[in-house]
Amino acid sequence: MTALLGISGSLRTGSLNTTLIHEAARLFAPDQFTLADIRFPLYDGDLEDSDGIPDIVTALHEQIIAADAVIISTPEYNSNISGVLKNALDWLSRSKPHPWAGKPVAILSAAAGRSGGARTQFSLRNCMTPFNPNILQGPEVMIAAAAKAFDNDGRLVNEFSTKSLTKLMDALRAEI
Repeated sequence: MTALLGISGSLRTGSLNTTLIHEAARLFAPDQFTLADIRFPLYDGDLEDSDGIPDIVTALHEQIIAADAVIISTPEYNSNISGVLKNALDWLSRSKPHPWAGKPVAILSAAAGRSGGARTQFSLRNCMTPFNPNILQGPEVMIAAAAKAFDNDGRLVNEFSTKSLTKLMDALRAEI
């Protein structure tokens, strides 16, 4: 049984990064797919000291450990990853045992600009380095002009994008 976890760096209803995660999961075809909830409180060491790790953080920590592979899709906010995604990574860094070590991870992005989120993917790879996951190097999936990239069913309309995402999901499956 294959378990896939998706983490979207966008909380917005109708998020194109969440849509991209669902399309990736469809192409991956896991036995079980879970979309993570990263609506965490802002990381604060005083909060951690007084209340411990929030239950919602512990839930994601356990989901990462239980998953055979993880997909992360992030928008590009001001040339970087979203604050909610960085906050989630900061909270997860406080959880033991570290859930990311050796975990197969595919990084995706959907962005309004023509680069499709190249800078945010670079930033996310950098943020993930201390966790030592097995981040797939390619093919890179960066969906540019994302508002026009999906049909009404959430499927990618560009053949090249679909082929790239399929190859990335095949590579992710091979890492399990």
